[in-house]
Amino acid sequence: MKFYIKMPSKLIPYYKQEIALYKSYLDEANFQLSWKHLERAHILAQKYPLEHTAVHWKMLLFGIKIKKTKEIIGQIPRLLVGGIKSFVGSVPVGNTGGSNVPPLKRMEIDSELLQIINSNS
Repeated sequence: MKFYIKMPSKLIPYYKQEIALYKSYLDEANFQLSWKHLERAHILAQKYPLEHTAVHWKMLLFGIKIKKTKEIIGQIPRLLVGGIKSFVGSVPVGNTGGSNVPPLKRMEIDSELLQIINSNS
């Protein structure tokens, strides 16, 4: 079993870019694009406990901002166990992290993100 603790330094700029785009679109009240970049950040971060948990925290805050009860409730268990599952390498690869998908569902990763992950992990 491989334990994941720290996001690789080569992957961090891509993660930070997705978070910056999330914030930028959120400031513009473009919630659809904002959410898309949170999902992309989640896919990049899901193997790494701190970043993975941080994305779920942002998803919870997003749910609060747009007053979406399903998202708020759906993020609470993800916050509680997401980081632990990352640490022990037991994440559903490609899962976008929102309450609109089952938390254990594996999903296909967009080819651009897959290339980023494979080239920088």
